[in-house]
Amino acid sequence: MNAAGLRVPQARWIVLAAGVVLVGILVWFTRTFYWYFDEWTFILTSPDWSLRTYFEPHNEHPAMLLRVTYALLLNAVGMRTYVPYMAVLLLAHLANVLLLFELVRRRAGEGIALAAALIFLVLGAGWEDLLWAFQVGWLASIAFGLGALIALESRRTVLTAALVTISLAFSGTGLVFVVAAVVQLLLTPGRRRDLWWFAAPATALAAWYAAFGRFGGHPNPQPTAGNLLLEPLYTVWGLSQGVAGLIGVSGWIGVVLLVVAAAVLAWRWRVRGLDAFTVGIAAGLVSFFLVAGATRAQLGWQQSGASRYVYVAALLWIVLLADAARDLPWRGTWRPVLVACAFLAAFNSAVLLVEYTAAKTAQMQRAEADLQALAAMRFDPCLDPAGNADLLVMPQVDPAAYYRAVDRYGDPVAGRPIRDRADFEAAKTRLRKPGC
Repeated sequence: MNAAGLRVPQARWIVLAAGVVLVGILVWFTRTFYWYFDEWTFILTSPDWSLRTYFEPHNEHPAMLLRVTYALLLNAVGMRTYVPYMAVLLLAHLANVLLLFELVRRRAGEGIALAAALIFLVLGAGWEDLLWAFQVGWLASIAFGLGALIALESRRTVLTAALVTISLAFSGTGLVFVVAAVVQLLLTPGRRRDLWWFAAPATALAAWYAAFGRFGGHPNPQPTAGNLLLEPLYTVWGLSQGVAGLIGVSGWIGVVLLVVAAAVLAWRWRVRGLDAFTVGIAAGLVSFFLVAGATRAQLGWQQSGASRYVYVAALLWIVLLADAARDLPWRGTWRPVLVACAFLAAFNSAVLLVEYTAAKTAQMQRAEADLQALAAMRFDPCLDPAGNADLLVMPQVDPAAYYRAVDRYGDPVAGRPIRDRADFEAAKTRLRKPGC
């Protein structure tokens, strides 16, 4: 018997139970977290949002439904606690795990799907997408994208087109799934006519870009034509870090793992022929870094190995490698070897996730001290209106906008004891007028 034939009783429930446990653990350990970087841009400007604002890009991304999500959270639970924000993020991650399980199960069986889902569940290399609530835009985009691929496998093309449209409304990450779906249909002769269903989302995206998207801000320094020269290296590095992230490692070892993974896929396609589904996934994976590199490669080719990118790349690598693993034998010594490999990959990733959670907790302790300094200085005549509590943690936060947000949504540090006196005093110093 091969690995694809392995049956695991109640596999879905095992994945769901493990996911609920992880969500509960992470919600508990992140209960002292606060808003960070880009989130402050949303929070401080949200009282002024108009209908037009919802269609404006965040950086280069469409962010209509991400803004809706934050508008709902801010007006429903305010700013007194970060827990609901993290809960929404982690529920989106859980949805991705369950959808990944379903997608892989249909292609490679329950055993491989179970291993794939559990490895992805504790993906420590993708920590940024698991510990920063603002990444709910990416994770929700991925969830609807995975749903679109499952719908496409079920030959429900209209639903597929609707789901990728929603995916794109959360973030540009949805382009990955558009490419994957379109390539799959192009390589399936009997289904090419279904491509017409993608005309509506393509038209909507083009219209959005013409009216709003082209005015989106770019990182500093700005992208140039030189990005085209950096694209190959940017893409290869991103691909390598994605596959390395599956076992909780990073760096140059990823290049070796990329060569191995590429060889596995080449062998698979040579033995069984090109498969429309896996070619589509591979095209989506490569396009992810090509599109990102077009606007980000000027930041350095290693930027493609950022953990938020690793989350996306690792997901797609799991789908590709799980499909290739379906023919692995499931007998004799193969059984303990395969189980040990899956366990070690998940264990190493889980350890990495714990380490990053601890590091993020320390960073959030500093953020708490900064917010407490803002509260302490509110009515101080020495408060500098142009001061900033901490350029490294919350560069977007200016005192006047912060106090307006606190009055509207609640004070997140009200009644909390000062735990980091050194950072608290340093933040107060940065908020004072020079010489006052």
